[in-house]
Amino acid sequence: MSTRVCRLVVLCFLAPLGWLFALPHPASADEFGPIRYDRATNELVVTMLYGGTNPNHKFTLKWETCEFDDSGRRMPLVIADILDDQFNDTQEQQYTVVTRFSLADMPCPRPAIVSMGTAPKASFDLVIPK
Repeated sequence: MSTRVCRLVVLCFLAPLGWLFALPHPASADEFGPIRYDRATNELVVTMLYGGTNPNHKFTLKWETCEFDDSGRRMPLVIADILDDQFNDTQEQQYTVVTRFSLADMPCPRPAIVSMGTAPKASFDLVIPK
């Protein structure tokens, strides 16, 4: 069988499966845009980039336990998980929202490193000054 005929057979076999690629995909992982610390309001200002069927996703911050370096050479570290209330939303469109998170209940003394993350892959470290 010639190469040309093999390609044609493969294309004919795969063509009916094309509808699979046209279906909405599961939501992509939330990603970070610009992030900064606002000293005046004591808040993290986080730009969230996410896919979904609607722009009404709400993001919350979940603090983990503060970790200290026994040598004293490094600042305390705390992990902050950013949770999306619609994490299973089907990705139909991309959205961007700026969210503000208070640091009033941050479990580490300052200065500290806040390591923010979203499921499953985005992460960003930011030093929060004294």
